[in-house]
Amino acid sequence: MIRDLPPADVSPFLPTEGIHNLRDYGGYAVPGGGRVKTGLLFRSGQHMEASEADLDLIHALDIRTIIDLRGTSEREGFPCRRHPQFAAEVIAHDGETSNSPPHEGGGGKVVMTPQKARERMLAVYTRMPVNPAMISMFSRYFAALDERDGGSLVHCFAGKDRTGIAASLLLHVLGVHRDDVVAEFLRTNDAPTRDILERQSLPRMQAHYGDIEPEALHNLMGVLPEYIETYFAEVTRDHGSIDTYLATRLGVDEARKARLREKLVA
Repeated sequence: MIRDLPPADVSPFLPTEGIHNLRDYGGYAVPGGGRVKTGLLFRSGQHMEASEADLDLIHALDIRTIIDLRGTSEREGFPCRRHPQFAAEVIAHDGETSNSPPHEGGGGKVVMTPQKARERMLAVYTRMPVNPAMISMFSRYFAALDERDGGSLVHCFAGKDRTGIAASLLLHVLGVHRDDVVAEFLRTNDAPTRDILERQSLPRMQAHYGDIEPEALHNLMGVLPEYIETYFAEVTRDHGSIDTYLATRLGVDEARKARLREKLVA
């Protein structure tokens, strides 16, 4: 397959004042000449600081389903703001979905070097394939995209790790080239709203880690290729292939794949 990315002059990022990393993750080419539809698949960080303009923007997107990958304590500590006419169904987990990710200020007092930051984040991606809560939420994510109509938005706290894997798995299911799946994952590093994430996360991180040098901060607040490759390697080691994992753990069999492709590829 010849790779054919979305046009470089069309940014997937939507302008926001209080939401980090809000973007459309459609537009990628698939075998046979089609493309993942745009205007239906959105991803972001959490919405606690969403401005009135942000809420109006999200309302205008006509999102019918929100998949919130955060756990109970995250949702209670950082409740999402909603538009007055908000009517989407919110899918969330009753319990915790993560053991305090390092970029959210967890993990105890350590000197956060670039290497330590990288190791902490790789541990997140190593655990994620076997985390029962994430298996449940990814399964519900795929079921919702299959069974519900209209646009969807998947998000966690920073919109890069749990959300990044959700988006990557869907693009894989839709037939997007592996290089493009990784490119979409890494697009988080180009988000023009890094200041929002720092405002929301840095004070808590510094309370745990003290001053954090720029490279370590990038490893915590951004993404590296080895993060997603670690996830895929863990899945492949334990299940033989990503597709077997999707079918046996996440409920994405060939019939569901076909329906998702019919609905989300043009």
